[in-house]
Amino acid sequence: MLLFLEKHFYFCTVRMKSKQFIKFVYRNKNCTMNIQTINQSIQSQKEQLLNHSLYNKVKTIEDLHCFLENHIYAVWDFMSLLKALQNKLTCTTTPWLPIGNPEIRYLINEIVVAEETDLTLDGTRQSHFEMYLDAMTQCGASTTQINAFLKNVEETKNIFVSIKQSDLHPNVKAFLDFTFRVIEQGKPHEIAAAFTFGREDLIPNMFTEILRNFQQNFPETDLSKLIYYFERHIELDADEHGPMAMQMITELCGTSEQKWKEVQEVSVLALEKRIGLWNAIEEQMEHKHELV
Repeated sequence: MLLFLEKHFYFCTVRMKSKQFIKFVYRNKNCTMNIQTINQSIQSQKEQLLNHSLYNKVKTIEDLHCFLENHIYAVWDFMSLLKALQNKLTCTTTPWLPIGNPEIRYLINEIVVAEETDLTLDGTRQSHFEMYLDAMTQCGASTTQINAFLKNVEETKNIFVSIKQSDLHPNVKAFLDFTFRVIEQGKPHEIAAAFTFGREDLIPNMFTEILRNFQQNFPETDLSKLIYYFERHIELDADEHGPMAMQMITELCGTSEQKWKEVQEVSVLALEKRIGLWNAIEEQMEHKHELV
C-alpha cells in the first residue's frame, strides 16, 4: 500500500506539475528527511495496526456494532483535521484573498469536496460522516452516544470540555484530545501529518472482506451501505487522497528539517493514539462477551 502510494504520488505529481516537481526534488536534495523516511519511521506502528488482533475478534453483529459505535469518532474528527487544513491553507473568510500556494489550495479543496459531499450508494450526496451514520442505522448499530456527544459539543462550544465530560473509553478520549490539540497548536504541517498518516488507509482491505462474510453469514442484516463506505474510502485513499496528502506534506515541509521532524513526531503519536483506539474497542468487545 505504501509503495503504491509512493509510486502513484510520483507519477501524479509529474503528470500534474512536472516543472514544480523537478524544482522541488532539487530543493530537497540536501534535506535528510522526506515522505520515504517518514514512512520508514512509522512502519512499526503501521504494522501493529494492520495486524491488530481486533479484526479477528469481530465475529458477531454485536461485535460489529461495538466497532462502529467507537470508530465513528475517528470518522468524525477526521473532518475537523480537514477543515483545519482548509482554514489554514486557503482563504475561507471575506473579503477573499488568493493566499497560500495554489497547488495546495487545489489539493485541499479537492479532498474537501469528496469528504464533505461524496456520492452515496443511492446517488445522493452526503459527507462521509453522514454516510457512516446511515450505515450504522441500517445495520442496527446505535448512534445515540455519538449524537449526544455532538449535541454536547454544540452546547459547550469547547471540544476539550465535551471530551472530558463524555463517558467515552479513556483511549477514545485520548484519541480525540490528541486530534484537537494538534489542531489547536495550529501548525499546518503537523495537522497535515495527523490527517495523512493516522487515518483511514490504516483499515486494511481485509476488513471489507470481513464485512462481506458478515453479509453472507447474517443475511438479515443489511451491510450494503457500510461495505460501500469502506470500499469508497479505500478507492479514494489509494487513487486520489493518499497521493494528494503526500504531496501536500512535501510542499508544506520543503527543506525545513524542523518541520519534517515535527511531522515525524506527530505521525508516530497519531498512530499510537489509533492503536489505543483499537485496543479500547477490543477491550469493550471482550467485556461484553464476559457479561453474556
